[in-house]
Parts: sequence; C-alpha cells; structure tokens
Amino acid sequence: MRIRIIYILVLITFFSCSKEKNLIIDVSKIKANVKIKRFEQDFYKALPSDLSKIKKEYRYLFPHNIDSIWVKKMQDKDEQELFVETQKVFPNLKKEKEKLKDLFQHIKYYYPKFKEPKIVTVNSNVSFEQQVVYTDSLLFISLDVFLGTDSKIYEDYPDYLKQNFTKEHLIVSVAEELARSVVFRSKDRTFIARIIQQGKLLYALDAFLPKESEANKIGYTKEQLKWVEANERMIWNYFVEKKLLYNTDLKLNKRFIDRAPFTKFYLDIDSESPGRVGTWIGWQIVKSYMKHSKSKLKELMQTENEEIFKKSKYKPRK
Repeated sequence: MRIRIIYILVLITFFSCSKEKNLIIDVSKIKANVKIKRFEQDFYKALPSDLSKIKKEYRYLFPHNIDSIWVKKMQDKDEQELFVETQKVFPNLKKEKEKLKDLFQHIKYYYPKFKEPKIVTVNSNVSFEQQVVYTDSLLFISLDVFLGTDSKIYEDYPDYLKQNFTKEHLIVSVAEELARSVVFRSKDRTFIARIIQQGKLLYALDAFLPKESEANKIGYTKEQLKWVEANERMIWNYFVEKKLLYNTDLKLNKRFIDRAPFTKFYLDIDSESPGRVGTWIGWQIVKSYMKHSKSKLKELMQTENEEIFKKSKYKPRK
C-alpha cells in the first residue's frame, strides 16, 4: 500500500513538472546568427578626422550632415564620462551575445521565418523609454540604461525605474521589444482587454526566455513578486467589485498597467504594493487560458482578448 502511494505521488510530481516545463524546449539545433556592431565604441573613441568614415559605416544613425554637431557630441565631457562608465560594465558582450543567440533560437522555434536583426549598441544619454529599438533589420540597444542600480549615473532616478537598469534586464528588454512585433494589436479598449494584452506580451517572454525568472520578466524585485502572489485574490476582487473590467478609462493604465512606484488602489496598502499589478493579473489570465487550451503561441497572439478571458477559467489563488 505504501509503495502504491509513493508511486502515485511520483506520477503527480512528474506530470506537474512536465506541465510547468512545457515551454522548456531544445533549441540547440536551430541556427541563429548574432552580429553586433558597437557604435558607442567606434564613435566616442574616434577623432574628428574619423567622422566621415563613421558616418559612412553607420549612415542610418546620422539624420543630418552638420559635422560640427557630431564633433561637439563626440568631445562632450558628460558624454565621454558616460561612455567610460558604460565600458566598465560592458568591456565586451560575450555573455550578452550568448543570451541573444538563445533568444533568437527560441523565437525561430515559434516563428521560423524570423530573421535575426543586426544589433547595434549605442549610448542614448539614458533614454530609458527607448532602451531598445527594433526595426525589420536593425536592433538598437542603449547600453547606458543597463549599468546597474548602484551606478552613479542613476543617482537622480527613482528606485522603481532604476531597479531594472541592470545587465540582467538587458535581455528581457530586447525580448520584450521583439515580442511586440508578434502580438496582435487589439482595438478593444476595455480594462480587461488591456491587461490581457500585456499578459500576452509576458507570456511571449515565457516562451522566448524560459530560463529567466518571473520577477525579471515583469521587472519586479523578489519581494514585489511575493506581494502580488500573496495578494492575487484581493487584487482581482478589487477589479471586480469596482467594476473595472469593462471600464474604458485610459487613466486606469497609470494606476494598474504602467511602470510606477506603487499601485493606486487608493487604499492603505498602496505603499506596500508594486506597480503594474493589472499587467501581472493579465499574465495569470493568459497562463490559465493556455493551460485549458490547445492553442500554440502563434495562435494565442492572434486570439481576441475577450475570448481569452472567457475561456481562461481564471481563478485567483487563495
């Protein structure tokens, strides 16, 4: 009898693990090329006499031909200081290149027609809203946004922003930008549709970066992740009781979806909460949908958000 119970427990554990690891796939045989051009090194190490050569090589980064502006930028004291700090953290990109290759392999597994973009690293004077920019053939990464939370460059930035200004978050930012190109843009402006749209994006990160932690994918600290997990039912009940699910007020984005120091429930717990709790709930709804659906990732990204919600059988954890 005891052996039989142990056997059943082993089976339960096996199938549970299998279910949890269904996004862990072998991509080792998928070919992916990672080509990186380091513009910030070529530009800030150059002499004014080298400018014409740099402009020719990186013509897509020079929207005008007023050389005096570029020479001034090249020699600017603050920009040179930022460049020095960037090189301390990223003297080479060996580890980042390995992660980028793994990311491209995973994307090609789900989207075989995906063509790896040429990567160009830059300094953007800490333009965190455009830390990664993706076009059809080029991917720009602002390295100066990933120098580490303790960098002196970020002294005047709020904690909720700079907690993601780390080397570890670079690959997440790249994956998120690439994932935006495969998520179907919904015209549904209801709150439930908006948070599920964000949930789709995070589920794409689950598929593209299966080895990354949930906290890193959503940009939380470990403590913030524990908070939303412990308060999932409360958050969901609040959305339902306040009749927010089909509300189309865009102000809800700032309260529950966008990056913020905390969530605005307008309750005493606000100061304890992280931002983006609506985004996190949308992620859980999408996960629940995928557990109860035979849909593949590509199909999920094309499915209407309302349909996902209705078929998700989502129930917050107690």
